[in-house]
Amino acid sequence: MTSPLIIASVQMTSCANFQSNIDTALSLIDDAALAGANIIVLPEYFAFMGIKETDKFDHMETAHTGIMQKAMSESAKKNNVWLVAGTHPIESEDKLRPFGRCYVFQPDGTVNCWYDKIHLFDVEVEDNTKSYCESKYSKAGESPVTFDTPWGKIGLAVCYDLRFPELFRKMALDGCEIFIMPAAFTHTTGRAHWEVLIRARAIENQCYFVASAQSGKHENGRETWGQSMIVSHTGEILAELKEGSGVVLHSIDRGMQKQSRIDFPVLTHTKIVN
Repeated sequence: MTSPLIIASVQMTSCANFQSNIDTALSLIDDAALAGANIIVLPEYFAFMGIKETDKFDHMETAHTGIMQKAMSESAKKNNVWLVAGTHPIESEDKLRPFGRCYVFQPDGTVNCWYDKIHLFDVEVEDNTKSYCESKYSKAGESPVTFDTPWGKIGLAVCYDLRFPELFRKMALDGCEIFIMPAAFTHTTGRAHWEVLIRARAIENQCYFVASAQSGKHENGRETWGQSMIVSHTGEILAELKEGSGVVLHSIDRGMQKQSRIDFPVLTHTKIVN
């Protein structure tokens, strides 16, 4: 029999010191595992947030090897957990634009799958940074990614993907029961839209939603919103960490979720309107 699912969301304030970030992430993973988590999620840019966008090339890894991948693989195996390892720059065929890739490690330390962030953040924001052009230094992924676990199917998204409901509906129609999203939302956009969008994606798809965020002021002048959350299939906030570094975790009751989908069969009523 499968044990109950306890899922943990890690929140960090990553900096330009790669090893320091790795050490912090490993410590927080250990804390989450000690608290009983079966699945642990790290935020976007967890291992490195440089002063300049081009700084990430110093820590870019290949698809199948690198310091970050080795450390996360060993941690997943040591703690016997599923680990969703935020994002990290992974080289693409365009040497000047790596993927923002999210790896999923199984409890034996092997890679189950990865997701390359599809929607890139090319926007103007009224904050300290003002202008973001993620596509200048990152290559977009092309395909949604879901993966099977002993507790059901999980769908992956990253940060700006949150604003594109069609991605989440596709994953829900493909059988997902949980969404996982590493993020580094700006403080300005997070204050306005973070919570309402996460709860909306959860409600409209009747899926649990686990968001792992960057929080606070970073060395590059960027300020991120935080509020890592675990949200139920009905949009209820089950656990959250508004600011700072740390871990929040909660058990997932898929029995209630299944009954809710029977009573209120939104997904089976879905029609594509041209």
